[in-house]
This record gives sequence, structure tokens and C-alpha cells, in this order.
Amino acid sequence: MKYLDEFNDPDLARQQFDAIAASVTRPWALMEVCGGQTHSIVRNGIDQLLPDEVELIHGPGCPVCVTPLETIDRALVIAARPDVIFCSFGDMLRVPGSRDDLFKIRSNGGDVRVVYSPLDAVGIAEANPDKQVVFFGIGFETTAPANAMTVVQAKARGITNFSMLVSHVLVPPAVAAIASSPVSRVDAFLAAGHVCTVMGTAEYGPLVERFHVPIVVTGFEPLDVLEGIRRAIVQLEEGRAELENAYPRAVASEGNRPAQAVLADVFEVCDRSWRGIGMIPASGWRLSEAYREFDAEHRFEVTDLHVEESPLCRSGEVLQGLIKPNQCEQFGSTCTPRNPLGATMVSSEGACAAYYQYRRLDAGKGITVGR
Repeated sequence: MKYLDEFNDPDLARQQFDAIAASVTRPWALMEVCGGQTHSIVRNGIDQLLPDEVELIHGPGCPVCVTPLETIDRALVIAARPDVIFCSFGDMLRVPGSRDDLFKIRSNGGDVRVVYSPLDAVGIAEANPDKQVVFFGIGFETTAPANAMTVVQAKARGITNFSMLVSHVLVPPAVAAIASSPVSRVDAFLAAGHVCTVMGTAEYGPLVERFHVPIVVTGFEPLDVLEGIRRAIVQLEEGRAELENAYPRAVASEGNRPAQAVLADVFEVCDRSWRGIGMIPASGWRLSEAYREFDAEHRFEVTDLHVEESPLCRSGEVLQGLIKPNQCEQFGSTCTPRNPLGATMVSSEGACAAYYQYRRLDAGKGITVGR
């Protein structure tokens, strides 16, 4: 319980807020990349307590939110098959496809199961040799090692009725896409600490040099986030752009080398479409040739789906940091967690879900309604 208490200390938080206020002299916009950081910020009111000169922009760091619509529709087609047991983490079941979601498929008789580990799906495949078992493998670099090891285990154990629908995305290319956008307002980035525990920090140094923006690796507790903000503001005020690690208790510069080795064996880099954003070159992983037999997309021949997003949903602008969730005309009315237009309203790390859950219903900074 040490970190739950130590990194939520209100007195230390006040000191951090005071240090930030003493450092800032002009407006700056910082983007927290991870949706977990967004929820920590909104839940604790960090954005409302910061000086007016400091704006936090919510980035695309929610893998559920950026899973492309065509991938969701592929999952729905596969899950509806009578010969399939479709396994997923629970946060994917409410994500809307073109017409349905996985909950609707399950209510119509599809065998859709929530699992707590990808290895659970391998066990289900062993127990049901007459069924095809598919695991929905999504996420950033954080969840990829466990998914990779699951495929390694399935191959080693000769389990041929298991496959994975893969939609892994990579954070550094997304940061580069945002920084290079002509409409970007981001002056500095708060990088996702859990991604860096796996991959290390080496990929961010070239981005700092290329775009001349500070990147500070941060954790997820309130004091972690505040320390990241403070370091970024100090750099900006001093005219510096450097890579800093503000999360050393979890992140080493080299990352997790054994995990990286497994990833390099099981996956290969590919172009990936991000929901609401579009295609980002070299921003995803797919199964390598050595493990292609476990690729559900090819096993079930669902590669040629073409879809269109709802014209009402502005989640793409939210994911790019162009608007806040409560600046969308549909937020809280047409679009709610019970009837979402986009994944950002139903994901446990979605920015729209955070604003709705913590009653940020008014678009003005510093105004909270109903709580």
C-alpha cells in the first residue's frame, strides 16, 4: 500500500502545484499520452487545479479507443460464427462496431466469453477441441508480451484450434504523428510509464530531437503526473527540449529485454489504422511469418471489410487533442456510456468516459457540474 498513500499525499500535491505555479510565466499545452493518466487527471481534478497557463490535452493513449472500426467488425463477424468461442477482455464488449457490439452478439447466441488472461483462452481451446477459440489481442506495448507468449505457448503445445485477432498499436509513431500535424498545439508530452517499462525510453530521444519538444516519462498516481508536468514546464520555460524519466521506480532506460525478445520473435511491425485518426505508418504489430497460422484475420478470411464511422462522433478530434470531450455536441446527450457513438465513451481509459463519469459536463475550464 506504500505507493497508494505516498503518491496521493495532499500536502505533497500542494507543494507540486505551488512549484508549477512558481515556474510558469506563459501559456503551455501538455499532452498526456495515456488514457490511464487522463483518468487520474480528471478523477483528481488536476487539470482544474493547475494554473490557467497550463493546459492538459488528452492524447490517443487508449488502445480500446483507437482499435479501428473495421477490426471491431471483424471481431463481430468471427464471434457470430456457431463454431467459434470468442474470448476478450471485458472492456471490448461494449465498443460499438458499425451496427452491433460483442454484447449484442452474445445476446443473439454467440459464445463470447470474458477472460482475465490470454492464457485462459488457450485453456478454453484445449477443453473444447471441436471449437475454434479466438482471443481478441489488442493493446499498446504493455499488453503485447503476454499476448505474444500466449501464441508461443499455443504453438509449443500443438493447439491448432486457437488463434488471435491482433490489433496492437505502438506509441512512439503516434506521438510523431501528433507532433508533425500542422494543427498540433502540443508543447510537451507526458509519456506512458507502463509502455516504457517494457520498451524502455530509447525510442523517445529521436522524437525529442526531431520535433524539439520535451518528453517526460510519467506514472499514473497524482504525484507522478504532477512531477511530470512540473518537469515539462521547467524545460519549456528554460527553452530546453529533453527526454526525462520521472518514473524511475518502474522504468529503466533499456526496458525489459526478455519481453522485447519475445515481441521481436512473435510480431512484426506493420502500418496500422487508428480509429478516429487514420493510418499511421509503422504504428502496429501483426503476427510474424513464424506464427501466421494463429492469425484469426486470415484464418476466417475477414480481411476485406470496409466501414464508415458515425458522422456524429467527434472522438477522432478528442483522440488528437483538438477538442475536449465535453466540447462535442453529442457528449452526454446522444452519446452516453449506455448508448455510445464511439469507443472513447465506453473504454475504461477513454477520455469521454472519464469526463462523463466525473461529471465534466460543461466545456469551460475549471467548471464541474453536479459534483
